[in-house]
Amino acid sequence: MTAPEWLWIPITLWAAFAQTLRNAAQRHLTAELGTLGATLVRFLYGLPFAALWLWLVARFGAYSLPAMSGGFAFWVTLGAVSQIAATAFLLATMQERNFSLGVAYSKSEIIQVAIFGLVFLGDPIGLATGLAVLLGTFGVLLLAPADKARPLASLAAGWTSRAALLGLASGAGFALSAVGYRGAALGLDGAPFLMAAASTLVVAQLVQTLLLGGWLLWRSREVVLRVFRAWRASLFAGFMGAAASAGWFTAFTLETAAHVRTLGLIELVFSMAVARRFFREKLTPLELTGIALLAGGIVLVTLG
Repeated sequence: MTAPEWLWIPITLWAAFAQTLRNAAQRHLTAELGTLGATLVRFLYGLPFAALWLWLVARFGAYSLPAMSGGFAFWVTLGAVSQIAATAFLLATMQERNFSLGVAYSKSEIIQVAIFGLVFLGDPIGLATGLAVLLGTFGVLLLAPADKARPLASLAAGWTSRAALLGLASGAGFALSAVGYRGAALGLDGAPFLMAAASTLVVAQLVQTLLLGGWLLWRSREVVLRVFRAWRASLFAGFMGAAASAGWFTAFTLETAAHVRTLGLIELVFSMAVARRFFREKLTPLELTGIALLAGGIVLVTLG
């Protein structure tokens, strides 16, 4: 099954939209379950839907399960563990006194995705890709600045602080997870792209459920019990999380991680549209500039 070259674009847009809905659902659950509990919801309740998606792809595509090599195991484990570590670093960043600076530095993920993709997978970085990544990154930084009065100066002045280093580590974790998932899907040689993506998704969510669930059972069993008690509210978050991940993983089988993650920044536009529609929030000139830069990066990477 050969996919059209442009197919990764609508799939990535769907992934970004589904992730926006998942984030909204998780934000509601965080107050009840805590951050780690809400994160476990994403994996635990998303796993059955991921398994259902794999069954549907295999059933209606008449595909057999692909053979999973040691290389696949390495890449999918790297992706799963890196994603959990990135979340942990981000939580640590938010506990810092200047957490906004650390969060801003975590948004260097897009640049790190491009670098790691080149180093580990040989994904090329052309002029258009490099420019799109830079425009997207600066656009994100202006949309969520560490200091609204001096957005870029504060980044340059505080890059050696503990908060900034934690933020960079978080960005590196998310970047490695994207590269790991793309490497895992590509490692299933000969598997159709939908089957490769669905298989990678199920294995990754299983690993994450076991790791994070096991850690919480050891350190805070009450959180796990609350997660099970909140199953009704958690089902929607799990479904949208699996739907978003299915989109990301499928896009990674079709296009480089740098292109997918750069186009995926449109999630911020979706989030701001939701905030503007439901909370009547107005955009500042700084945010409008950030959206313009972000749009430029998205147009470049899409046309490229």
